[in-house]
Amino acid sequence: MTPLALRMARAVNGVAKKHGEVCRSMWQCLYPGRPVDEVPITHVTNGVHHRTWIASPLRSLFDQYLGEDWEARAADPATWDAVDRIPDEALWEVHQALKERLITDVRRRSARDRAAIGESEEFVAAAERLLDPNILTLGFARRVATYKRLNLLLADPKRALAFLNHPKRPVQLVIAGKAHPGDTEAKHILQSFLGWKYDPRVIGKAAFLMDYDAEIARLMVQGVDVWINLPRRPLEASGTSGMKVGMNGGLNCSVLDGWWIEGYNGENGWAVGPEEENSDPQSADLEDSKAFYDLIEKQIAPLYYDQQNGIPKRWIARMRNAIKSLTPAFCTDRMVGEYASRLYALPTPLAIGRLGGESQTMKPKRITRR
Repeated sequence: MTPLALRMARAVNGVAKKHGEVCRSMWQCLYPGRPVDEVPITHVTNGVHHRTWIASPLRSLFDQYLGEDWEARAADPATWDAVDRIPDEALWEVHQALKERLITDVRRRSARDRAAIGESEEFVAAAERLLDPNILTLGFARRVATYKRLNLLLADPKRALAFLNHPKRPVQLVIAGKAHPGDTEAKHILQSFLGWKYDPRVIGKAAFLMDYDAEIARLMVQGVDVWINLPRRPLEASGTSGMKVGMNGGLNCSVLDGWWIEGYNGENGWAVGPEEENSDPQSADLEDSKAFYDLIEKQIAPLYYDQQNGIPKRWIARMRNAIKSLTPAFCTDRMVGEYASRLYALPTPLAIGRLGGESQTMKPKRITRR
């Protein structure tokens, strides 16, 4: 069906710059004699609906400092310059309120779920003490497909326990997701996490939310400090959860794949490992897990806990950068406009854009009726 669709479609695109490159390489066989960069597959990077995903308290702050019509101007980078006018204290107060809302919901859901599956009364009661709003909170929520590599969070259990229990710079985890019934390896990864839940070094510091859905996703992308994404390169077509986090002032810590290759600017989050692909999966997993732990221990946690009167000013500077750089570039207003101008409104003969702004003309075949 894919070759049929490629042959018959008016235009073809990937959903991120890297995805377009991968698709051109994958389907070059259908266009004999053409070099890879002339395969007629372009890209339009995904976006997310900012009106849906930006938290209400943050929207109110934007109304105050960006002007009440900011939603209609979201795709214009100039709209977001006014984020610099928001006081550090006001931005941090909103973020902390969203984080506390997330933690309150995590406690409620955890207590309910533990009781429902027959856990001990002591373990059910412990849910009321889950997490601390003053501790650096990492979030990981998505389909638990094997290539998403949730297992890298526990690749080195000794280091993971060390940063969860650091005496001065502790970290806590909120994890949610579902594995496909046929993905045995992904289910084993989830089982390994659930096996952690009775460890006294973990109780209170890590939560796994059952029955992952859009409501849990909304609370998490609006409330975490750092969003973790560790896919195996180059299998992440785009990814959109991190875009939602960035719009809410959260910071991404992600492998350079999918949308993050385009989104990362060095000051709006962190890149895990190199951009180059490693053809050896085991070596890549080892390399990326080490890079992830190094970032948490040496950069992310120290930056978060560098606070003056409870305000982490350098951290907030990154939050501003994330909002300003990611919201206009990855909102649906930009995405739909790009589809309309580059693909839907193409003249005949069809011009399908390639990387670098060039285009290639494809003349439709004449059909003779008999």
